[in-house]
Amino acid sequence: MEDVRLSMTLLKKFFRCLFTPENLCALLLCLILIGVILMTAASSPQWIYQGF
Repeated sequence: MEDVRLSMTLLKKFFRCLFTPENLCALLLCLILIGVILMTAASSPQWIYQGF
């Protein structure tokens, strides 16, 4: 039981270091950019295909 508590404590410390406010803001910005790219990728500009 002591090992489980120790591992949970280490896991909590790891997540506390991983999910800092700065990292969460960077993750949110990255997800927004990926979403914008995915939403606009379906409408490709026609001038790219004019020569073909």
